[in-house]
Amino acid sequence: MLPRFAVVLSLFSIPAFAAVSVTSPINGAQVTSPITVVAKAATCSSQPTAAMGYSLDYGPTTIMQASAISALALAGNGLHVLHVKCWGVHGSADVVDAPITVVSPSSVPENVTVASNLQLSPGWTGNHDPGGGGTSTGTTALVSSPSLSGQARQFTMSLSNYGGEIFHTPFGTDTAATHFIYDAEVMLADPSNVANVEMDLNQVMVNGQTVIFGVQCDGWSGTWDYTLNTGTQTNPVDTWEHSNVPCPSPSTWTANVWHRVQIAYDRDSSGNVTYRSVVFDGAESDFIGATGSSSFALGWAATLLTNFQIDGIAASASVTAYLDNVTVFRW
Repeated sequence: MLPRFAVVLSLFSIPAFAAVSVTSPINGAQVTSPITVVAKAATCSSQPTAAMGYSLDYGPTTIMQASAISALALAGNGLHVLHVKCWGVHGSADVVDAPITVVSPSSVPENVTVASNLQLSPGWTGNHDPGGGGTSTGTTALVSSPSLSGQARQFTMSLSNYGGEIFHTPFGTDTAATHFIYDAEVMLADPSNVANVEMDLNQVMVNGQTVIFGVQCDGWSGTWDYTLNTGTQTNPVDTWEHSNVPCPSPSTWTANVWHRVQIAYDRDSSGNVTYRSVVFDGAESDFIGATGSSSFALGWAATLLTNFQIDGIAASASVTAYLDNVTVFRW
């Protein structure tokens, strides 16, 4: 069990002989988001290490009960300070602060699995989202223009009465991974008819329950929303919760311009999800209090699945959207 102060997000000054050894990123490094964080601390201020953690600037601390960490962290463009921390078994604490600049590519830790270019998956299919009302139809295909990677996925939708069309594709199985970063480039040809843009990840855990990591830019509330199950696993109530983080209404997004979206979240073994942060067009924001059960008894076979959904803003609308460089990091 962690010492009481392990959950306090205060910063400590660097001692003359820091117990924490940070391999990546190095002090003053130029990196890109997500940032590779690799560190270890066999002892923490002369005590065996009970746990380690990291945070960016004054954001929340991610804590792991281990003497070494290898993970990814999201950050917006510009200057940041990475704080890598340790806690000893008898209450000691230590921290190393590393200034970094988010500008250029970084490597991925060995324990992180990367599923990249998911827009190329042949398994993409679409259907109307019955939970949103209205009607919708849609098609999807690969196109070479517009694209960033050489081939983007185009989604063409007809929406009525504020309906939504959801597209999805499986991309593997992994019942053990608990931490995820979703990273994609999104373009709207004519944003004026778009109410919400939704980007989800579904994972079947080892116990057979499905965790829904649901995130949307909600044009009605002007916030990033996240999914929780406010019912039970067998009688679920899939609920959108408004977060503390504002999101510009998709109807105001710049037309025919790529917008990069990065979202970090993780879960425990019971399917309780913590939504950590979102980066939109290089600006990073931390979610506050965005945690709760998001586990559903759906009877699915083991799978990893990603969703992309557009909801209409009017009684009748036609929308064309694009996804490129769709990547999911997991560990």
